[in-house]
Amino acid sequence: MDKIEGRNPVIEALKGKRKIEKILIQEGIKGGKIEEIINAAKKKGIRIERVPRTKLDQIASSHSHQGIIAYAEEKELVSPMDIVNYAREKGEPPFIVILDQIQDPQNFGAIIRTAYAAGAHGVIYQDKRAAGITPVVVKSSAGAIEHIKLSEVKNINHTIEELKEAGLWIAGADMEGDMLYYEVDLKGPIGLVIGSEGKGLRRLVRENCDFLVKIPMPGEFSSLNASVAAAILIYEVLRQRQ
Repeated sequence: MDKIEGRNPVIEALKGKRKIEKILIQEGIKGGKIEEIINAAKKKGIRIERVPRTKLDQIASSHSHQGIIAYAEEKELVSPMDIVNYAREKGEPPFIVILDQIQDPQNFGAIIRTAYAAGAHGVIYQDKRAAGITPVVVKSSAGAIEHIKLSEVKNINHTIEELKEAGLWIAGADMEGDMLYYEVDLKGPIGLVIGSEGKGLRRLVRENCDFLVKIPMPGEFSSLNASVAAAILIYEVLRQRQ
């Protein structure tokens, strides 16, 4: 079972496809979103339990449950080619965000949120040395995780090769990149690779990319937060496609 913590994530879960086992709501808590959750849960026949805040505090992983926690079946994961085929069924060039060992769950969730908002078809991440689908990731995604396709893979480099064979160009985000991100044509089938916090792309992943793009940094900082850099590049893909 997955824990879904917070009002917006639970609302989005109720809109999604996952089966929800039960919802715990803090005793005495009210409000428009709480009533929305209760009404939606009743329509679906989902059990609701009123519990003390202390119990929610003990259960919560995100430290930001907002008086509500839902228990749901695990998020269904897909293969990288499932994401490619999903895009093609929609008649769109595939746009996939690939995460190379993003370890901070808040960054992971924020990137999922941005990817979904900007119309990316899916997010791929590695199963080891990276943040998995935790309650903090779900909360940080603000519920976007319920609506975007996710693929967990064992080897990012093998996945990149598979995507290349499927016709995607692979762009890596790297401060040593040869081109500024807005000078590159990103309108076609694209896989956008974002490196880990602090370390960036691993050497083999960097070498496996078709090209590397950089974000100009005229200030004194040498790098951006991973989710901020991802947001800039993801929305550049959207801007070019529009």
